[in-house]
Amino acid sequence: MKKIALAAALSVAATSAFAGGHSKMGKYSEPVIEPAVVVEETRASSGGIIVPIMLLLIVAAAVATR
Repeated sequence: MKKIALAAALSVAATSAFAGGHSKMGKYSEPVIEPAVVVEETRASSGGIIVPIMLLLIVAAAVATR
């Protein structure tokens, strides 16, 4: 009878000792990786202003010839 009580006490102690170990593995989450920051250098170009200026000059030339 003492062996049964000792086995029961050890099994209760063992299950409570391992109870937290398995649940932590279930709650494992992926490590958070910050996205890489890509910095592009800007070029000083007037390409965005040339087309509208050329369009204005063409329109002004067309109006002046009438």
